[in-house]
Formats: sequence, structure tokens, C-alpha cells
Amino acid sequence: MEEAKEKCGVFGIYGKGLDVARLTYFGLYALQHRGQESAGIATSDGERLRARKGMGLVAQVFDEESITNLHGHIAIGHNRYSTTGGSKPEHIQPMLGGKHAFALAHNGNIPSTTALWNYLRMCGDVSEASDSRIVVDAISAAMKKGATLENAVMEVYPFITGAFSILVMGHDRLIAMRDRCGIRPLSIGVIDGKYVFSSETCALQTIGAEYIRDVEPGEMAIADKKGLRSIKLAAADPKFDVFEFVYFARQDSTLLGHPVYEVRKNFGKQLAKERKIKADVVIPVPETAIPTALGYSQATEVPFELGLSKNRYIHRTFIQPEQHLREQGVKMKLTAIPEVLKGKRVVAVDDSIVRGTTSRQIVRMLFEAGAKEVHFLVSSPPVRFPDFYGIDTPRQDQLVAALKSEEETCRYLGATSLQYLTLQGMISAIGVPESKLNTSCFTGRYPIDIGEHASEIVYDDGRNSRTRRKGNTRKDVPRMRNRRLAKRH
Repeated sequence: MEEAKEKCGVFGIYGKGLDVARLTYFGLYALQHRGQESAGIATSDGERLRARKGMGLVAQVFDEESITNLHGHIAIGHNRYSTTGGSKPEHIQPMLGGKHAFALAHNGNIPSTTALWNYLRMCGDVSEASDSRIVVDAISAAMKKGATLENAVMEVYPFITGAFSILVMGHDRLIAMRDRCGIRPLSIGVIDGKYVFSSETCALQTIGAEYIRDVEPGEMAIADKKGLRSIKLAAADPKFDVFEFVYFARQDSTLLGHPVYEVRKNFGKQLAKERKIKADVVIPVPETAIPTALGYSQATEVPFELGLSKNRYIHRTFIQPEQHLREQGVKMKLTAIPEVLKGKRVVAVDDSIVRGTTSRQIVRMLFEAGAKEVHFLVSSPPVRFPDFYGIDTPRQDQLVAALKSEEETCRYLGATSLQYLTLQGMISAIGVPESKLNTSCFTGRYPIDIGEHASEIVYDDGRNSRTRRKGNTRKDVPRMRNRRLAKRH
């Protein structure tokens, strides 16, 4: 899925006697899927902070010399896909603050920075930068007043109104914290008795660390020479983002105690319960949908094949393709295998549909390769609402499911049929109560205030989320009317 992108990965380690910069490099390498725009590592030796960061993939930003020069026993790292502030070198993380008293790495998004701006003005400072930089500036302002790093973080925490998993590295400690809903993941591991923090457990496995638990929603965890301690900063109201299960997390990670690979297989089995299709072959759209297609195949006994081949070396590039290649679109990343598809009734499984343009090209590609029928199955419900918590989804007027019915979307894709996984089917496959999940992209129910963005969201009754009552039921958020959406945009 190229129409909604991940919004960063963070990794940190506190441990004397360890090569923390090198371990962080490999941690970021394991989290590369969460952001391919830029990468950075900052370290502390107890007296001085050092940082190396740049545009590009982890392997492009760092070499042996740069890793060797990052001295210290504490490190934090960051892979970025741009959130607020766009794609600019000055927004690369980790960001240094407090005249280099600390460094910060942030995964997530703060849809409204009004509270942080007001806090900075109260402190006599002003910031007009990215959401992450404003957090850095706010912590710096608190430290100017004499607060310690820990106390500064605690003072600023209530003003960070959004989704965040944040690492803050001082000269002698490493702080990890999550918003009260825990929308974005953040895990804790141990290696040789030293503490590691990572967006996903797959990175812990990569460096040989043992997973022990997650940073809890509303928690601040501090690793220092005394060990690991915890401070509760807000009452927990768990609302973990289901898109981590659907698409973002690596399939060898574990989220909320549930292996992502098994959850995605369950998506396929649940799709089979909701609709069995007379077909000759089941193929995944690589790579996220592979376990889902396998689960569907096992449940229906329709043979599983790899009908699409993905170029594993395609990442974000700074070289624009020439016109002919731009017209090829998705074919730069995926190619069909005619021997698998020719004359076949094909079930193609993907994780989601956002704008629909990529899915449309895939359907066309399968027919061009000789498929007799193409039944498009999706392992999530229709994406009808934009995300404001750290996923790069388009505006609502660009979401195909917000504009078209399922029948209309099927015709737009050119597919023989279209089947989404139902919301309740998805929840059942995950095995976590809906009350503990953020489903805002599907339901329009935003668990954390989205501030000024609320006026951008339109529901089928024509009202926006500022004018709707709290506690919406599922039937309160049906597909919006095209005329209402067009009027607002």
C-alpha cells in the first residue's frame, strides 16, 4: 500500500559497556519500514551529546566511521517519514534542545499544537516549527526556568495533545513516554541487564534483546544508573491504532501480546467466513497481505500462489523517474507473473484501499497478465476518515470510500467483485476489545481531540465532528454523501 505511509520509528538504549550507537543502528535498520525519508542517532557519554543524521535510508546516512564517532553509553535513534513540517532537513530527528542538554525522538503526530504554543508564549518563547520541534522547545523553556529534564518533561506532558511515543535522552538518563491512549507502540527490552526501547519488538530481536513489556499509555519510564523506574503522568485510556496490525508493523513483531503474523492470518480466515469465492488461485499484494492471503487460502482450500512479484529494493528515492516510468506507476514496484494468473479466477488480497489508484492499477495489471476474473479482498474496513495520529492518509475528499459506495468502488477498480473485512470481523481477528482500539480511520471516532482539524471531517448527516455529540454509535458514522463533501472542499 503506497497511499498511506508510516510515520516514524524510534529506538533507544541505556547501557554502559555496550556499543550503543552500533546497536541503535541495527535497531533502526530493523525499523526501516516505519520511515524511509531520513534517519538519525544521538548519543551521550555523560557529559556531551553527539548526533549524526541525514536524508535517506539508515544505510545511506551512516557508515563505519560515523558510528565509531558516536561515543557514549546512551543512544536514541529515529527513522522518519514527514509529519507536521514536511520533508526538510531541519526536521530530521533526533532533535537537540536545551542548548544540547537533551535529544528527542518522536513517533506519532500532534494534530493541534495550540496548547504547546500557548505554553511557550507563557514562557516568553515562540516556535513555528514542526510538532516535534515545538515539544523540544517547550521542554527547553521549562528547563530555562530551572526544571530538571524529568520535571520539564512532566510539566510539558499535559500540553502535548496528540499521539506520541517519545524518547528523550539527557546526559545521564533515557526517558520514554506515551500518550494516555497509547495510540503508537513503544516496547521495552533488556540486553545484558541494560534497557532498550523500540517502536516494535522486531528490533529487539534483531539486537538480541529480550522483550519485557510495553511502555504503558500515560506512563513515563526512566532508565538511568539506578535501573528502570516508572511515573504515571496520565490516567490510561488505551486506544491502540488498529492500522499497526493491518499494515504498519512488521509481521515478526508482537503488539499487545498478539503476534502480528497470526493476526493477519486471522484476517484471511475471517474474510473466508464472511465471503467464500469460487476461484482457482489466491494471491497476496506483497508484502503485508501475504499472511492474510495464506489464511484465506487455508480456510477455503483455494491454492495460494505468489502472482505478484515485488522489487525488494524499491524505497523512497530522490531521483524522479522519467515520464515513461511515471506512467508505469505501480509497475515500478510490482510485476505480475502470467504463469500463475493466465485463464484463472483470481482472489487478490490487499491490506487496505485508500485513494484506490494503486488498487486500480493492480487490478488492471492482473487482467493484462491473463486473469479471467479478479476478486479484490481487503483485510480492513473501508477507510472513510483521515488519520491525525501519525499516518500519512490523504484528506477526506481524496479517500475513495468516503466518496463512493462499495459497488461504485468496485466499478472504479475494474474488479470482478470487491469485499472488505467488516469492522467487527477485524476486531474479532485481532482478539482485542474494540474499546481498547483506535478505529478512527474507519469510524470517524477520534479518541484524542484533533483540534482545528475537527472542522475538516464531514459525516453523512452533513455535520462535522465539532458539532456532533460525543459517544457516537457505529450507525452514527455512515458513508458521507458526495454532495456534502464536495460542498465543504
